[in-house]
Amino acid sequence: MIHPTALVEPGAELADGVSIGPFCHVGPKVVLGEGVVLRSHVVVTGDTRIGAGTEVFSFAVLGEVPQDLKYGGEATQLRIGARNRIREHVTVNIGTEGGGGVTRIGDDCLLMAGVHVAHDVQLGDRVIMVNNSGVAGHAQIGDDVILGGISGVHQWVRIGRGAIIGGLSKVTRDVIPFALVNGEDAALEGLNLVGLRRKGTPREDVSALRAALETLRSGDGSFAERAEALRGGGTSMVEEIADFILAGSDRHFLVPR
Repeated sequence: MIHPTALVEPGAELADGVSIGPFCHVGPKVVLGEGVVLRSHVVVTGDTRIGAGTEVFSFAVLGEVPQDLKYGGEATQLRIGARNRIREHVTVNIGTEGGGGVTRIGDDCLLMAGVHVAHDVQLGDRVIMVNNSGVAGHAQIGDDVILGGISGVHQWVRIGRGAIIGGLSKVTRDVIPFALVNGEDAALEGLNLVGLRRKGTPREDVSALRAALETLRSGDGSFAERAEALRGGGTSMVEEIADFILAGSDRHFLVPR
């Protein structure tokens, strides 16, 4: 279903069940999966693919060129997965040659009104970005992360799986998996206990995560040495934290208070 006021340029590929509302603009390199819905006044441009069942609300702009002065018009991409909800005034840019060339959003995400996802960002599955939050270029956001309203993530920052970032937080350093981060000058305040409970995490795993956090807070040696000490003696979730820290990064880490 294509509203008569919508503009779908030649070359665009539309799967079965796509619905394009009034005054939408779909560019010539766009691919829309089965059942994608563009409500009204949506712009989808660039080399952009949107997965099945995703719904995009009014005035969102997906696939526009990066807000990066180094971008020189090179051919880059935006890939959005299935069953996402992309609300009003969301902006998501294509990648840059220097950042890998692909901005990627996983499946089952909720991007609330006014959210911005910059060039080359890698957003996992089931991520929730609350109103007017933003992720700068090259950042990596793991599965099941929640970014609170009006929070901002600095370029190149990594946020591990299952972390939660409080509203109005400024995140300039990497965040370990399952963490609770809060504050204008964001600090690692503990574990995302509510999220862990909602996922049905066994009590013994939560206890192991608490012990791991205490090791990172007050153990011997440098932060990397404390992370190394987590290896081999805990659960798979503790191992995930150790692997995340020791993987190497362009940023420092938020450390426990």
